[in-house]
Amino acid sequence: MSPLDSILSIPRSYKRLISIVIDTFFITMAFWGAFWTRLGTVEEFTDAVYWQVLALLVVSTLILFTRVGLYRAILRYLSVHALLSITISSAVSAVLLVLSAYFSYAFIPRSVPIIYGTYLVILCGGARLLVRILVSQHNTRKKPRALIYGAGSSGRQLVNLLRQGDEYHPVAFVDDDKKLQKTVVQGLAIYKPQCLKQLLSKTGAKTILLAMPSASRSQRKAIINSLVELPVEVLSIPNLADIVNGSASIDQLRDVPIEDLLGRDSVEPQPDLLAANIKDKVVMVTGAGGSIGSELCRQIVQQKPKSLVLFELSEFGLYKIDKELSDFVKTEGLQTEIIPLLGSVQRLNRLAIVMQSFKVQTLYHAAAYKHVPLVEYNVVEGVRNNVFGTYYTAMAAIESGVESFVLISTDKAVRPTNIMGATKRLAELALQSLAAENNGTRFCMVRFGNVLGSSGSVIPLFKKQIAEGGPVTVTHPEIIRYFMTIPEAAQLVIQAGAMGKGGDVFVLDMGEPVKIVDLAKNLIQLSGLEVKSEDNPHGDIEIKFSGLRPGEKLFEELLIGDNVNRTAHERIMTANETFLPYSDFKEVLGNLDKACHSFDHDTIRHILLNTPTGFAPTDGIGDLVWHANEKVLRDETKKIIH
Repeated sequence: MSPLDSILSIPRSYKRLISIVIDTFFITMAFWGAFWTRLGTVEEFTDAVYWQVLALLVVSTLILFTRVGLYRAILRYLSVHALLSITISSAVSAVLLVLSAYFSYAFIPRSVPIIYGTYLVILCGGARLLVRILVSQHNTRKKPRALIYGAGSSGRQLVNLLRQGDEYHPVAFVDDDKKLQKTVVQGLAIYKPQCLKQLLSKTGAKTILLAMPSASRSQRKAIINSLVELPVEVLSIPNLADIVNGSASIDQLRDVPIEDLLGRDSVEPQPDLLAANIKDKVVMVTGAGGSIGSELCRQIVQQKPKSLVLFELSEFGLYKIDKELSDFVKTEGLQTEIIPLLGSVQRLNRLAIVMQSFKVQTLYHAAAYKHVPLVEYNVVEGVRNNVFGTYYTAMAAIESGVESFVLISTDKAVRPTNIMGATKRLAELALQSLAAENNGTRFCMVRFGNVLGSSGSVIPLFKKQIAEGGPVTVTHPEIIRYFMTIPEAAQLVIQAGAMGKGGDVFVLDMGEPVKIVDLAKNLIQLSGLEVKSEDNPHGDIEIKFSGLRPGEKLFEELLIGDNVNRTAHERIMTANETFLPYSDFKEVLGNLDKACHSFDHDTIRHILLNTPTGFAPTDGIGDLVWHANEKVLRDETKKIIH
């Protein structure tokens, strides 16, 4: 431990006592120094009366310093306010000197109090400032150096916070604004982005902190793309909305949000569409504890429904979203009743009694099995939950007089190559056929791609693999996907549902598709690491290609045909696609029910292939129980033969 560390570790009460002793010495020095400066000697002023004046001055000035909080201030965080307090206190102390001399009949030249006050500011303020500088320099040596990209108000606030903390030592600003370049703000020079390479080499910085919370995603993406090839870690401060509403503070540095890598600017929701099917109504969400369902609930409760019914199979998932929403309702003083209900969408009677009891008016059906490989391994349960669960929920909605029914669908329902996609397309067909019957309930479905941060999302997996030192696993070098944030997807689902007339298939504009391997490379490089490859064998993290999983496609589509129309919302389109008459769909459903009951996978596959789902499987039957059963049958056959 260094001598300075030893001093800093002294208990605060002892530090205050030391400060008082040193200030007593400074007051004495300032007092006699003022006489010496004015007259060149102090011998004429050594009578007892002057010592009495000094004693009164010391006591009164120390009391004054205590009253203004000078001994409560932490020197390493000494501010301009503290220096101003010292200046004012010194001026008051000089006045006290005049008063003490007047009442003690002590002769003091008129310039002495002014000189005394000046010396006191220099000694008490200067000493504290010196300590602050020494401590700051001592701490700076321990902190990793960082550049701040963005010299606006957020960047300046970040500098202040970093200087007080132990995380990073800011060494320079970088900013695109030509007016700011070649100027100095808070002691830091501002450079243009083109100087970044030389600046990193010159300063030894290993981290770049993005301080641009109000910039659009497309602007942030352009900046991030320029930083990807640099050998630095890139961190970001929260966006402006989170800082303003208090959910985050400016010093909460984090990895670059993945939505910034996509560069897709969200569109402001249309308030009328958000509120149309929700405000003052009874709303129900199935799968309310899932990633999409829970975000739907968060968006719905902000539109002030009369009641919100949370229908969820997972007890823990239901507990979490119920507690979160109940706390929100209480904090915001809303009148919305939160109704947490356990249940399965495969139980028609449970669904019907729930909807009838609470007089549900709007229903969002988010309950589904969505993980492609897992549904491939559990075919019957996937069909039961995704197809029959949707059909039973729709039938219960018709029976209960629900006004609006919105199905959360997926891009994997378009020309599906896997069971999950085929079951979601069959669920769409169920609603389309029911909508054609004019049952009184308005059915529509909303189809979109991958959402960031949902259960099973690739992004958390990549980050975990990078943190563990790799390798990062990507299924195929050419695989691409559409991405959207969960809040934006939920908002668009609600708005699309409000535009439905009956049987509509809405498609969300997902922007440009993203190559997954490029996403993995960017995440590695923005962590300050290098991709290990044949061209760079000494890199940090290797990317391994594991091969396409069962039923996985290289790319996803959102439309089956080209028959698409715009809507009142720029990010929502509507597609006109073929469907089955209800009588034909009922027959398909009956056959599928029998096949599931008898565990007849060949028939299940035959039905999915012959129904207009566009199912074109890339793999054979993947159900794990079916494979295990087939093995048992083969072993028994061999025993009989032998």
